[in-house]
Amino acid sequence: MKNIQKVGLILFVLGFIAFSMLPFFGSYFLDKETVQREVKSIHQEVMVDILSPMYGKEYSSNFEFISDFNKYFDAFNDRLKSEQDWDNVIWDNYVFPLTKAASKGPLVEEPYYYLAITIGLAVVGGLIYILPLYRNEPEGIKNNGIFFSSMKSRGLLGIIIGTWLILFYVILYWFPEYLTNLVLMVDPLSIALSGNPASQWFLYGLIYTLAILVMGIRMFRKYRGNNYQTIRTVSVMFFQLAFAFLIPEILVLLNMPWHDFKNIWPLDYSFFYEYRIDGMLSSGALGMFMLVWGIILIVLGVPLFTYFYGKRWYCSWVCGCGGLAETLGDPYRQLSDKSLKAWKIERYMVHGVLVFAVVMTAVTIVNYFMEFGLLGQATDQLHSIYGFMIGSAFAGVIGTGFYPFMGNRVWCRFGCPLAAYLGIVQRFKSRFRITTNGGQCISCGNCSTYCEMGIDVRWYAQRGQNIVRASCVGCGVCSAVCPRGVLKLENGEEAGRLNEMPIIIGNKSISLKS
Repeated sequence: MKNIQKVGLILFVLGFIAFSMLPFFGSYFLDKETVQREVKSIHQEVMVDILSPMYGKEYSSNFEFISDFNKYFDAFNDRLKSEQDWDNVIWDNYVFPLTKAASKGPLVEEPYYYLAITIGLAVVGGLIYILPLYRNEPEGIKNNGIFFSSMKSRGLLGIIIGTWLILFYVILYWFPEYLTNLVLMVDPLSIALSGNPASQWFLYGLIYTLAILVMGIRMFRKYRGNNYQTIRTVSVMFFQLAFAFLIPEILVLLNMPWHDFKNIWPLDYSFFYEYRIDGMLSSGALGMFMLVWGIILIVLGVPLFTYFYGKRWYCSWVCGCGGLAETLGDPYRQLSDKSLKAWKIERYMVHGVLVFAVVMTAVTIVNYFMEFGLLGQATDQLHSIYGFMIGSAFAGVIGTGFYPFMGNRVWCRFGCPLAAYLGIVQRFKSRFRITTNGGQCISCGNCSTYCEMGIDVRWYAQRGQNIVRASCVGCGVCSAVCPRGVLKLENGEEAGRLNEMPIIIGNKSISLKS
């Protein structure tokens, strides 16, 4: 079995290296016809003139092509800005579509081959490595030396993977033109699903979904025998594959707006943006259903489901961010900071992001119904700030890139506004709790070690106190790793949910009595 795993690991590493190196290969050739085809009609004449020095020249790498493009394009815009001729400045970003359209060579002709030797090889290798895992071990999670692993305990391998993830996200969000070759190799899949060529977001969605599916199989192996872990892993795999990846692409094929039916405001912070509202209203009955469904989830779905099941119904069973954290991020769950300082920072940050999202949305809605007579286009500035700071930098770069440094729920703990909304309901008006039997606790610390949300579960277990925390996502791993069955996830009556015994933190007493 060890030899089989070695083969799987080698295949995965080869696929990973090929994926990482592919953007550096290929050639690029730009002509006038390509520019006319790829840019908007209002910019065709001027763009044809701006890029004329590039015509007929063959570039050996996208770095060289992009460098020349930026040189000529930025020189044109900088001159207009210096003259304060703002009306003629070209604000559209054409570097990605033109880099993609100018690509030549075997990758354009044989995308499936390159897809097979990159993503395909990594997936096959990952599965071959995962399937024999825990084969000869008894069911149940053991204290298996996770803090001695270079990959799982901020060692060299973990630092390398974390750095790679951060760089990938930065390039994906702000410099997608450098990923042109990776996008080209998934073009056939995108055309088959939506009828449109792939964008960087289709590439990302495909990788994201495959990561959840492959690492979900790892969860089956690791938590085998635990029905709760198996069922919720199946749930996040299904919702990601069907609702976040396939259905939105099929909607585009049917000339409907791209829409993830499980994504809820304020996590889906652009739900009330003008283009989203207009897109849904102009798409007939299905578009109206999207709008009404989204509002019902916000107003009724979240509080009702959270009242009966706690925030786990979404964060651990449905959410794509949670799905990636629970599968790809599972090896890093022990790295979450359990300190009081981290808890204080968490409370201020996550609720601060929620307030930001609420204010931005309120201003957006008021301005929309006043036909932008209140603040003009000022809402665009709010959208840009939130999109950059929260939607991209926090949710993407930090939220996933920091798995090997700060654990798998950095975004969920410190930045997700929907998690904050769900947490408020769960903390004050919910039937969900984790009950403890202090008399059986042997203080092994497994529960606290494996808590991805930074909760010192052992502290509660030792005192026999129910765990009622706004941050708890009800993943149930603390219960799964407990060797004595001290912890149990329950949805009971509200009466008796909160203990009368206060929590002592330092010299302060905090009462949890309702």
